[in-house]
Amino acid sequence: MSLYVVFLGTAGSVPTPKRSLPAVLIQRKGEQIMFDCGEGVQRQMVKAKVGFHKKMKIFVTHMHGDHVLGLPGLLQTMALLDREKKLDIYGPPGIKRFLENIRETVQFVLTFPVEVHEIYEAGVVCEENEYVVQTEWANHVIPSLAYAFAEKPRPGRFFPEKAKALGVSEGPLWSKLQHGHKIRLPNGKVVKPEEVTGMPRPGRKIVYTGDTRPFRGFVKFAAGADLLIHDSTLDDDLAERAEEDGHSTPSQAAKNAKKAKVKQLILTHISARYEDTSKLLEEARKFFKNTQVAEDFMKIEIPLKETS
Repeated sequence: MSLYVVFLGTAGSVPTPKRSLPAVLIQRKGEQIMFDCGEGVQRQMVKAKVGFHKKMKIFVTHMHGDHVLGLPGLLQTMALLDREKKLDIYGPPGIKRFLENIRETVQFVLTFPVEVHEIYEAGVVCEENEYVVQTEWANHVIPSLAYAFAEKPRPGRFFPEKAKALGVSEGPLWSKLQHGHKIRLPNGKVVKPEEVTGMPRPGRKIVYTGDTRPFRGFVKFAAGADLLIHDSTLDDDLAERAEEDGHSTPSQAAKNAKKAKVKQLILTHISARYEDTSKLLEEARKFFKNTQVAEDFMKIEIPLKETS
């Protein structure tokens, strides 16, 4: 089961010729999950060839323009393309009023339902059969959320030879055992899933910080993530400015990654002052080697894990 992360926009505050404003897309099983929705995101989606008609959810970190002003244009583009599937939008208090005001003042008709979910408390904000999306309050200059997408554990590997040895014939009973249900054979014998399967296999975890200084609770929130996408707006020499503006530096992001024992770190929300990002990369890799700087249209595959 493939899972890809596509970086549609990687700039901080203002766009540049090479970087659009913040938007990160997870593609999984025909569904698209977007974190932040910067201006011009629909053009980025066209260039990335990701489509406008799939099942989709959008999670906004905070109500600064570079993270939310792409929503009106995206909604209108989807309507002009006759989207029909429902769109769910999640975000901090204020996002519902923002979208209501847009609908009242900019005249366009939606062809699909939109449900807006305002988030008031940290925790699980979205739960599907195979994954959850959790939030934690970050540490920005206005209320801002960090998000973690986490797949639920998959059933352990099924061993047909063990099932046959216990008298379970191939067919529907195998499927029940594979999906964690015990069965009763015609002779009354009960067979439990753990008798014919391996250990449950962990799902994948992707953490997106949004705009933030280092914050309390981060290590537990991001622990063991396969991918950490972290604010790295300004270099280490500008740490005081980053603190004032509610952002992080490369070394702060890298230290967070190391403490949380994540597998891979991507630096994003890059200030327009950095046409060359080698300084940011060098500063981060002093503390966490497996680091990259995000670029628009970069696409990363996160493989399934067979064992924990």
